[in-house]
Amino acid sequence: MAGKFTVSLAEIIKEFNLETIYMPKDPGEILIDENDVTRPGLQLMGFYEYFNPERMQIIGKMEFAYLSTIDEETRTQRLDMLMSRHIPALIIARELPYFSEMLDLAQKYGIPLLRSKESTSNFIAGLIAFLNLNLAPRITRHGVLVDVYGEGVLIFGDSGIGKSETAIELIKRGHRLVADDAVEITRIGSTLSGTAPELIRNYLEVRGVGVIDVEKLFGVGAVQDSTQIDLVIQFEKWEDDKFYDRLGLDENDTTILDVPVPQITIPVSAGRNLAAIVELAAMNNRQKKHGFNSAREFAAQIDGHIDRVTRENELKNQNP
Repeated sequence: MAGKFTVSLAEIIKEFNLETIYMPKDPGEILIDENDVTRPGLQLMGFYEYFNPERMQIIGKMEFAYLSTIDEETRTQRLDMLMSRHIPALIIARELPYFSEMLDLAQKYGIPLLRSKESTSNFIAGLIAFLNLNLAPRITRHGVLVDVYGEGVLIFGDSGIGKSETAIELIKRGHRLVADDAVEITRIGSTLSGTAPELIRNYLEVRGVGVIDVEKLFGVGAVQDSTQIDLVIQFEKWEDDKFYDRLGLDENDTTILDVPVPQITIPVSAGRNLAAIVELAAMNNRQKKHGFNSAREFAAQIDGHIDRVTRENELKNQNP
């Protein structure tokens, strides 16, 4: 199950090299769980309908210019209305100077007061992207994630069925390993991104051989930090009495973090070249995304042939 994630203010300060003007406590203990920010222009004029106090507040050139036009008493009242709502942090962009009232109220309400050298729009864009990435819903699944012809292929299957061995063969064919054994999956908007936990990144375990460092053994081009998940392949042991799709007309999806992903099932038996099959599946999935479906094209040709033969037979019967 995916839980709600947080990011500490200390991580944000480090990522964006923010100047600390006032910090009421250890920034590592201040946790942010909102992936959006607010420029409080309307709020500084007294409008608080639909205001979310859990968002960090960004003071840009426009807000600063407005605060400069009003007298100190009014400015104090407006800032007090904002900061008394216990916002998680007040950040001044463009390295603008701060008003003494800001520091006084930050100390009064225990609000972190920070400053960025970046322009307001650039800083907000970067901060929202950072928050979206770090606060996105995520889960960890047992499997192997590889990048095949630019398609992120997530391979599931029972332990010992050959997932890691297939990954090795794909790496030898020039494709890239993203994660083995544990795959961290993050939902960003309507897409899924997969990566490996930091502790086991670039490592792959093969029974009988042990754990290998793929980057050192095959080179830096054999690994990739993350990839979008485009296709899920389920490995399962071949069962003689089970029907398997032979045309590819049946299109199935699996849902991960409420995002549908195309899924196919590959039966595993002795002699089947799984790496080659995975390559074919990745290329076929890429073609489908570009609007070409080989199975439907083949079925249309068969239907067309049947229609022609039927019409020819009808004409022969009408004109014996």
